[in-house]
Amino acid sequence: MGLFDSLAGSVIGKLGGERGTMVQIAMDLLNKHGGVSGVLAMFKEKGYTDQVNSWVGNGPNLPLNSDQVTFVLGQGELAQMAAKFGITPDSLSSKIAEHLPTVVDKLTPNGVVNDSTGNLLSTVMGMFK
Repeated sequence: MGLFDSLAGSVIGKLGGERGTMVQIAMDLLNKHGGVSGVLAMFKEKGYTDQVNSWVGNGPNLPLNSDQVTFVLGQGELAQMAAKFGITPDSLSSKIAEHLPTVVDKLTPNGVVNDSTGNLLSTVMGMFK
């Protein structure tokens, strides 16, 4: 674990409760899949280009549902992540579906995808304060 990961974990831990969990879920998902661009590529590859484009664009965000999240991430990955956070895979996929469009929207101001880790952490944390 690097210095940044240690600092991030410490800051996230101070949020506590569901907010801290949501920040950690978002950061884990983004870090595991190559940042915002990697997560967006996964959704595009599975046929959700219109949704992705709406999250990055300046208009309204198209919704996502838990079945779509499960389809893109796979039940195995969801089960692993859910176990880490002590929640069910269904609950995790629902939380991701609820928050991912907004997270991506906030992380892509003016339609620009930036995978800078520092920006990711501060933006995601700001959303869940």
